[in-house]
Amino acid sequence: QDGCDYFCTYCTIPNARGISRSNSIAETLTAAGKIAGSNARELVLTGVNIGDFGKHQGESFAELLLELCRIEGIDRIRISSVEPDLLHEEIIELVASQPRLMPHFHIPLQSGSDNILRRMGRKYRQRDYLELVSKLTDQFNNPAFSTDIIVGFPGETDLDFQQTLELVNEVGFGNIHVFRY
Repeated sequence: QDGCDYFCTYCTIPNARGISRSNSIAETLTAAGKIAGSNARELVLTGVNIGDFGKHQGESFAELLLELCRIEGIDRIRISSVEPDLLHEEIIELVASQPRLMPHFHIPLQSGSDNILRRMGRKYRQRDYLELVSKLTDQFNNPAFSTDIIVGFPGETDLDFQQTLELVNEVGFGNIHVFRY
């Protein structure tokens, strides 16, 4: 998957890479089959906005995950990053029911401040993010969480930054990619 249909205020991806697009499920399964025939034991699904996989073709990311789980020779499937508003219940249920899908969730946060999230043009707020993490924590035994955070966004106050730190501590991320604006 490449491109993005979101237009966050800090991001140039829609202008630089265009709108969201992806291979078909069939094309992706062909590539995954080649990987299954190699010595690789884990498949990592990546994309600029992987949760949008297939949306312009009438397919879905959940459908892709289910089909990938049927390929012999791949022991583990990991999702690299999914936007909070695109980590749908269907995907969560698949991860819970398919042992090859790893309960590792890289969910971009960007900021723990609603003020900054609004200024960034993000599609969720702090409460939405925490509700998603709580749902995943309830669903899985010791899930792994990682995220992306932007610090120094224009207009970010000490209070905004403190709210981000508090959210980071509450979630207990295993890994954080921090980007300075």
